[in-house]
Order: sequence, then C-alpha cells, then structure tokens
Amino acid sequence: SNKVKIIAGQWRGRNLPFPDIKGLRPTPVRVRETVFNWLQYDVIASRCLDLYAGSGALGMEAASRGAKAVVQVEDDAQVCRQLKQNAELVSASQVKIVQQDVFRYLAGNAQMYDLVFLDPPFSKGYAVQAANWLEEKLWLANHAKIYIEVENTLKLTGLPENWKKLKHKKAGEVAYYLFERMD
Repeated sequence: SNKVKIIAGQWRGRNLPFPDIKGLRPTPVRVRETVFNWLQYDVIASRCLDLYAGSGALGMEAASRGAKAVVQVEDDAQVCRQLKQNAELVSASQVKIVQQDVFRYLAGNAQMYDLVFLDPPFSKGYAVQAANWLEEKLWLANHAKIYIEVENTLKLTGLPENWKKLKHKKAGEVAYYLFERMD
C-alpha cells in the first residue's frame, strides 16, 4: 500500500500508510524537508492546524518534531480512519483528527494556531478562500506561519494583505509558499 515516511523527530523513519484515493497526493519528501527546514524554529511547542490533511504527512511530521497540539481536518471518512490509526500506531496523543469539510470547520469556533498547513486538492480554487477565512475568522495567532501548497500553474492572488511571503519554491507540479501573519 501507499506509505509516507516521517523524516525527523521522535518517529523518524516510521512509515505511515494512507489509502489509495484519487487526488490524494502526499507532499513529496524533498518538499517536506525544505518546508521543515524553513520552520525549524517554529514547530516546537506550537499549536498546528493541518487542513485537507490527506496522508497526514505534514501534521504528523510537525507532531514528530515537537508540536504541542496538531489538529488534522479531513473530509473523507476512509482517509480519516487511516489518520486515526496512524496516530494510534505511534501513540500520538497530541494529534486530533476531525472529519469535516474544511470550510465548515473554519466557520465554527475559532481557536488560535501558530502554524497552519494548507494543502488543498488541486484545481478547486480552495487555497485563497481558506486563507482568507483563516484570517477573517480569527484562527491565527500573531506571527503565525502559514504553509500553502498549490499547483504551480495557480496564481496566488487575493491573500490577506497582512500576510508576508517569507519563502516560495517550485518542485515539479507543485508550488509552495511560507507566509507570516503580521499584526
């Protein structure tokens, strides 16, 4: 079956399975390595929100590297079952899985997060709307870091004006960005 490998931290080298579902594409290992290098001082003790969690690679990597709390939001029931099994497999008590549509989740009671992973399905146009909801509905701590992964053909326009782009790279079909929320 499909597996994603944790790169570093307490579960380094552990393989976590994920279901074979159309459109489910884990963030490639070299992209994850780069992202977590960017975030090396931001993960420990952070509260982390993993939207469109999918394989769980980003949120579980953050938990492995010392995030205090990770919430993984994923709509698909089969994917959620696997995310729960994976969290149990490594005894990740700091990881919580929520089966819900991301926009429905963001319309609910906001809690503040220091770190957000936003890796929506490609070609649906969800990234910018989700980014704006994160800002408008008060999900972000001051100076929160937001990672966005989209298809590299997408122009990321219309993001919140107080988000400062820190990093940006492309790899294959993917463009990925790191933003910081400024006051």
